[in-house]
Amino acid sequence: MSDKKQTTKKGVSRRNVIKGVAAGAAIVATGPALFNIAKADGHAIKIGMPVPLTGPYGKESQEQARCAQIAVDQFNAAGGMGGRMAELLPRDTKLKAGEAATRTLELIEKDGADFICGSLSASVQLAINAVTKERKKIFMSISQSDGINEAKHFSRYTFHEAMNPHMTAGAVGRYVFPRNKKRVAFLIADYAYGHEMARGFKRAGEAAGIEVVAEVKHPLATKDFSTFLPQIQAARPDVLCLCNFGYDQLNSLKQSSNFGMKEQMLMVAPALLYSQRLSGGADPYEGVIGGTNYHWTLENSIASSKAFNDAYRKSNNGMPPSDYGGYGFSGVASLLKAVKAAGSTDTDAVITALEGLKYDNYKGGQRYRGCDHQSVQDVHIIASKSKKDMANDYDLFDILHTDSANEGVLRTCDELSKLT
Repeated sequence: MSDKKQTTKKGVSRRNVIKGVAAGAAIVATGPALFNIAKADGHAIKIGMPVPLTGPYGKESQEQARCAQIAVDQFNAAGGMGGRMAELLPRDTKLKAGEAATRTLELIEKDGADFICGSLSASVQLAINAVTKERKKIFMSISQSDGINEAKHFSRYTFHEAMNPHMTAGAVGRYVFPRNKKRVAFLIADYAYGHEMARGFKRAGEAAGIEVVAEVKHPLATKDFSTFLPQIQAARPDVLCLCNFGYDQLNSLKQSSNFGMKEQMLMVAPALLYSQRLSGGADPYEGVIGGTNYHWTLENSIASSKAFNDAYRKSNNGMPPSDYGGYGFSGVASLLKAVKAAGSTDTDAVITALEGLKYDNYKGGQRYRGCDHQSVQDVHIIASKSKKDMANDYDLFDILHTDSANEGVLRTCDELSKLT
């Protein structure tokens, strides 16, 4: 497999890709004059964190910031880097590409951020990446995106801590499709994340010989799915792949249960979210199969998971952390490990340290692949438990299977290099 460096990143709403990147480019083009620039104080190691703290992904983003702060606190408690402490600077992107670009440039030019870690939206990532690439700042992405790995948008400053849709949907598809009948329908959030997840499922389904019987698209932040679900029922699928996220995932599952669809087909969600399952309750999710980067019960077999969980529980009334919280923790922890290894916040030195980093922050061994800086990591296939099977309020999922960290399940470096 070729390990050539490329120039990647794609991962935007089909309609908003050009708009989002243009917003980032326009913000960059205005340059430092846009802001009253203040130099960094030369002491604090500043990590800017642009995430959608409000809006439909607010719950997951607040959790990411909360867990990122734990990584900062641990780094500082251990003495920082030669006595130099870290500081986290969260900013609300409002789930808008233009807002994310503005906040990112502000973090760099006004607040003196040394690094950027954040985003929660495949589309918004491109706008952030456009700014960080232009400003030659490291961007540690903690949101699922395929485009971020592709040659058109990748740069040496881009690192991707989160899994990507190809990894996630691919792992779930390889588990689900051979075990079920082959008629498959898709409910797709009509932006980059949804389309990339559907593409990952279809690619995995080729080997299993699936038949796609319906593809129904819905807008982001849909509250009423009653016009979409009958179209799927009419196609009589054996499996329904819910290619959506956050409240869209919760609302579509609740309403499909009301339509009696769980009795008619297997429900599959490529990223089955801890936070939404916790707030949505057991009934809508019972029997749903999906993928995840993390479930807190990994603490039973992985020491770093136990340490992460214990640190989180101390300040959260005994509650364990979530999957997307794990991304926030690990993204910042990896940056700070690289800073410590480099003995500097110099961008080139930290990039070199990240490229050579083999780390175990919260879920077992990981590393960043050379050609696209994708974190190679385990993908877990989980099933949502019924209320009667839960040992406690947080015992939400059974881990059915683990796809071990393996470059072989990723798109090849050669394939990515051609996506320009």
